Amino acid sequence: MQNKFLLYGANGYTGKLIASMASQFNLIPVLAGRNSTALKEMALELSLEFVVVNLDDATMLASTLKNFPLVLHAAGPFKFTAQKMAKACLATGVHYLDITGEIAVFELLKKMDGLAKEKGIMIMPGVGFDVVPTDCMAKFLHDKMPNATHLKLAFATIGGKLSHGTATTMAEGMGEGGAVRENGKIVRKPLGHKGFWVDFGVKKMFVMTIPWGDISTAYTTTLIPNIETYTAASPKTFSILKWQKWFNWLLQLSIVRNYYKKKIKKMPAGPDEQMRLKAKSLVWGEVRNDQNETLVATLQGPEGYTLTAISSLIITQKVLSGNFKTGYQTPAACYGADLVLEIDGVTRSIN
Repeated sequence: MQNKFLLYGANGYTGKLIASMASQFNLIPVLAGRNSTALKEMALELSLEFVVVNLDDATMLASTLKNFPLVLHAAGPFKFTAQKMAKACLATGVHYLDITGEIAVFELLKKMDGLAKEKGIMIMPGVGFDVVPTDCMAKFLHDKMPNATHLKLAFATIGGKLSHGTATTMAEGMGEGGAVRENGKIVRKPLGHKGFWVDFGVKKMFVMTIPWGDISTAYTTTLIPNIETYTAASPKTFSILKWQKWFNWLLQLSIVRNYYKKKIKKMPAGPDEQMRLKAKSLVWGEVRNDQNETLVATLQGPEGYTLTAISSLIITQKVLSGNFKTGYQTPAACYGADLVLEIDGVTRSIN
């Protein structure tokens, strides 16, 4: 098995985590990104090679990619970076994986399906916590109820916190509202337009609708026409969002978003190792058919960033050993509902 791959955005919080865990999977990442000082420091610490390359330099990017069978792209917000990297992968015949959770990015990359098939490569965004556990839950439930017409997915974390990258992506989406899948189409809705209490198995938590990546990917995986995605939130936040039509315009202003991004940079880069080891990620899913029959399942696993590092490395390992399908793929459609169970510490149960 070829075990070398390019890890772009290696010096970000999740990139560092992936790089530090790669050897456990017999994989050797070559660290890549724009920050030469940070990359050099990391490369010395982990005894790895590094390469400095800017996504805006298409020629340099293409000549770098030619040396690798696969790139694992970890530099977000992906709405600014995914297209540049994916185009370079198509030009050079290199497999593309990323850790996005952005609906627009999934939809954009889906349009590259035909070109990826021609090139004999796989394009698979969302190989981390966004969207491996939820995508596997969607497929698991759909396999049990193939005539399902409605899917609800919810996730929560107990004891974790956000990284700079995730928080920055959220800041970029402030004031944009939410989205659901209705009759096969993506429909814009206010953020948190629905909310309810969910029993995750270990804890009951309040959840509200958010525009999670599964609005795109779960539909690709299952073709269930009506999909809603939820995350844990305080009932207080949920009630404040009822007034969002009066303040969303303000959140969309560059000055407001930049203010929040500056605040994010002053925060710790993400959860420390102790916090990651203690924290848990939870997923809940429900399908319903036209006869109003329902089926519910829950899933527990490691903290989200830990899960992202492990799942992205498992998928990288599969692709490098020749286990892939060409074209645009979602994790569960390509590798099955039990892909998530390959991650240590993940358990799933039907309620």
